[in-house]
Amino acid sequence: MKEIACVSGVELLNDFLEGVLTPDVHAALEAHVARCARCAAFVASYRETPRILREATTMTLAEDLEASL
Repeated sequence: MKEIACVSGVELLNDFLEGVLTPDVHAALEAHVARCARCAAFVASYRETPRILREATTMTLAEDLEASL
């Protein structure tokens, strides 16, 4: 497998996180993320997004704030 660059890695990110890449492509992307701080942060933010959205939708607004919206 050819080495993965940031641009091609971003295109594969969704499949990487869903675990549907072929083993060689997954390993190459995982190796890239392990040595690229920018891509590691990008992957971490994608992994955290569902949790952040769940927490944001379970919050209750104060009545006066909700009424003002």
